[in-house]
Amino acid sequence: MKNNLIEKQVFKLVKKEYITPYLIRATLHSNDISAYKICKLGVNNKIFIPPNGVDKVHLPELNLETKQWEQPAEELRPFVRTYTHRGIDLDKNHMIIDFVNHGDNGPASRWAINSKEGDELGIAMKLFDTPLYPESDWYFFVADATAIPAISCILEDLPEQAKGIAIIEKPTNENDLELIKPKNFEIIWLTNEHPELGSELSQKVRSITIPNVCTKFAYVAAEFSTVKDLRNYFRKELDWTKEELYAFSYWKAGSSEDKSVEDRHDENKSIE
Repeated sequence: MKNNLIEKQVFKLVKKEYITPYLIRATLHSNDISAYKICKLGVNNKIFIPPNGVDKVHLPELNLETKQWEQPAEELRPFVRTYTHRGIDLDKNHMIIDFVNHGDNGPASRWAINSKEGDELGIAMKLFDTPLYPESDWYFFVADATAIPAISCILEDLPEQAKGIAIIEKPTNENDLELIKPKNFEIIWLTNEHPELGSELSQKVRSITIPNVCTKFAYVAAEFSTVKDLRNYFRKELDWTKEELYAFSYWKAGSSEDKSVEDRHDENKSIE
């Protein structure tokens, strides 16, 4: 049975490093993170980013009488974004989150670039173990830069005998990330310096010959229009079942996360 509890804590930055020119790794500390030990690496978390000029994270509080979340005052209210549970060290009480460097275009990237040791970030997660993929004979992973942390976690978690292909889009020609993966897994890197103007992910996916296997599974995570096209490709053109495909849009070109969330939610649920 799933545990529907949500754990939320305030963390402080203890280390920041650029693991590639476009990927910033933040190591965060809180006093006791043992509640998160059940959470699967690669699942979503919610981060709470203080607004400019506010040093502390003011998290929403649950009113036990009304069962409603009460938000901080507007001038203190943090930005809320969805990110990936990339790593955890229970001995050191460290949580790891990887941020794609988008410059100052968005509060999360801006925080990652400008943050310094001791800066606060809030994190909330549902406390249950969520499987990210089924057991399968062959896997097909498709991701743009925003989904590199999630794909990295999945590749690390796969059994050594797993086979498949991952097509991953990155924003620069520099430094392909060294991914831990099964030895029979192929990684194809694409470079897209301006993903907001379009992507070749769908075109590349359609060029891949899918082997004749008993079981298969595709994981697609990218921009809204790419995910919409590939969901139609797998479900309608290839006739894959809903159990054989996870397709989720992480962002929508031309829209902030706040403005695009409703469109992305509707599209993510559009084909059952």
